[in-house]
Amino acid sequence: MVFGGRGLSLAFLLIASSYAQSERVVSTRLPNVDGPNLAFLSGNTYRFATRELDRGAAPAKLLLNRMLLVLKRNPERESDLNKFIDDQQQKSSPNYHAWLSPERFGQQFGPSDQDIKMITSWLTTQGFQVHGPSKGRTVIEFSGNAGQVMEAFHTEIHKYIVNGEEHWANSSDPAIPSAMASVVAGIVSLHNFPRKPLHRVVGVFSQDGESGRYRFLPSLSPEAPLFSAGECGLEGGECNVVTPYDFATIYNSIPLWNAGTPIDGTGQTIAIVSQSDVYPQDFSNFRADFGLPPATLNIIYDGPPAGKRPSQGDEMETDLDMELAGSVAKGATIDVVVSESTDTTAGADLSALYIVDNNLAPIISDSYGACELDMGTAGNLFYNQLWQQAAAQGITVFVSTGDSGSAVCDRGNEGASQGLSVNGISSTPYNIAVGGTDFDDLQDPLTYWSTTNNPVTHASALSYIPERSWNDTCTNGEFFSFTGDKDPESDCNDSKSAFWPNYLYPVGGSGGASNCITSTDQTVSSCGGGYAKPSWQTGLGVPLDDARYVPDVSLFAADGLNASFYLVCETDIYEGCQGTIYSMVGIGGTSASTPAFAGIMAMVNQKTQSRQGNANYVFYPLAAQPGASCNSSGPPGSSCIFNDVTVGTIAMPCVTGSMGMPTLA
Repeated sequence: MVFGGRGLSLAFLLIASSYAQSERVVSTRLPNVDGPNLAFLSGNTYRFATRELDRGAAPAKLLLNRMLLVLKRNPERESDLNKFIDDQQQKSSPNYHAWLSPERFGQQFGPSDQDIKMITSWLTTQGFQVHGPSKGRTVIEFSGNAGQVMEAFHTEIHKYIVNGEEHWANSSDPAIPSAMASVVAGIVSLHNFPRKPLHRVVGVFSQDGESGRYRFLPSLSPEAPLFSAGECGLEGGECNVVTPYDFATIYNSIPLWNAGTPIDGTGQTIAIVSQSDVYPQDFSNFRADFGLPPATLNIIYDGPPAGKRPSQGDEMETDLDMELAGSVAKGATIDVVVSESTDTTAGADLSALYIVDNNLAPIISDSYGACELDMGTAGNLFYNQLWQQAAAQGITVFVSTGDSGSAVCDRGNEGASQGLSVNGISSTPYNIAVGGTDFDDLQDPLTYWSTTNNPVTHASALSYIPERSWNDTCTNGEFFSFTGDKDPESDCNDSKSAFWPNYLYPVGGSGGASNCITSTDQTVSSCGGGYAKPSWQTGLGVPLDDARYVPDVSLFAADGLNASFYLVCETDIYEGCQGTIYSMVGIGGTSASTPAFAGIMAMVNQKTQSRQGNANYVFYPLAAQPGASCNSSGPPGSSCIFNDVTVGTIAMPCVTGSMGMPTLA
């Protein structure tokens, strides 16, 4: 969807032309890097690395593994690259769909061999172990210890206690020899504050043996119960959960699955960004439980096995991503790339880099995030260049926008004090940012849901269900309809709102304008602006300014307030489905809509028999076609190919939308 409420479809594009671009290698040979002059890399100290939370310097021998030094290209080469990516999406261009290999990308648009050698030599002389530049020449990976970082980058690593948790982080912005400043942008991160999985757990649910309906089990749910036993949603009724065949009914993919030549993702691969191992049996059990055929799951370890991380939400995130992507594109292969987080680098960053740099799959689903301020100047550039490389290789990257409304920096906090913010992993111009909706069926659920479930697939959805913005706060317009109140300000400040599960927290589909990809210190006031609006981001609902807005598209992602959510099979914290639907985890978030959209894209690639790269070049013009839009009542896939979703938000400055399944025949 276009920011402002427009949902998009996918039917597009023909076949790729061959690549015939001559190689350019321009040396920016570095002078002596051992001189006394330093360049300080501002905006690269984490927000919570403050004196008040500081507990002292780290031991000099503290191992700091797999640091990522971010390289940058000169303005001329950057301009050439952006023109090339534009040309890859223009049918009239000889470079249309002329996708590059990672090696060719690095040779064509990365730093020269001489520059790489000079920087690598400098790192080695500082005592670091250099693991080599990436194939795309966007980063150099290296390892060392805290003492070496202090000597080379002129910053100390300290311990910080934040909300009772210990973290390591640099205490000040790093510095490099000024002679390197034209080629080196900084280090992706020098801390272990995590990239957060962007999902929300509702609780554990079981299926009634007679009716097949789902019931909430507060005794098995690890958090404070949102509902009473056996109930769901504001009205305490039955749960209308979204199973794989429900999703296929709602978004109109059943006709594609049942076509003479099924369009179900067969022959396509979706890569999942992960920083936790999983039980492969969860994937198999989930599919068996919901009547899906067996499928191929590959778990790929980048470096040492990360182990399973249930308490941090990472194992749940990986289960959610692989199960949802594989259930929407039920014939696709799912590649889960797992990287262990270190004391300086998030496993999610390493996995994303591995997928792109090895050209592993034509589609990526990434459900991790941090606000642009917390990403830091170098972290934002890392993802901008990584997704840029992915686009040039023909990879379509889907990234979740988050579940904190327009206040991503305040995720998990009561209230919002850090200003408007978006997920920096999703806000680049080279990825598709995926937001979230809720169903608009609170008043008449029986219109859209059967009272019984299919005995094999456990589906109960009858048709497309109208959607509204996902907003769990007391500013939700449906809340006022439910309570009969008309005054959002008094409701949000009245004790009677205490029954509202998230009324003090910014919870809902995230979105807004990119506004902080560079900064000078650790505060919002130091932000130097965001990404410029891409040429393709035009249309109804797009604000008429110069900023890049997210999300681009949205699907259902809510977490149960309207009694609907997704189900996931996950073994460790919960009892696990164990081949039956005894207990499954109810879950929501743009972490769910993102792999779901990746599954849709696998069907598009199967139909077109081609990679698509940054599909926003097609999504937005598609929305501008006459008659392309349905209103929020649908149905999709008939006379229209996407849905406008413009209802539901009163006070939150993010309006999301939903896409209808395309007609690919």
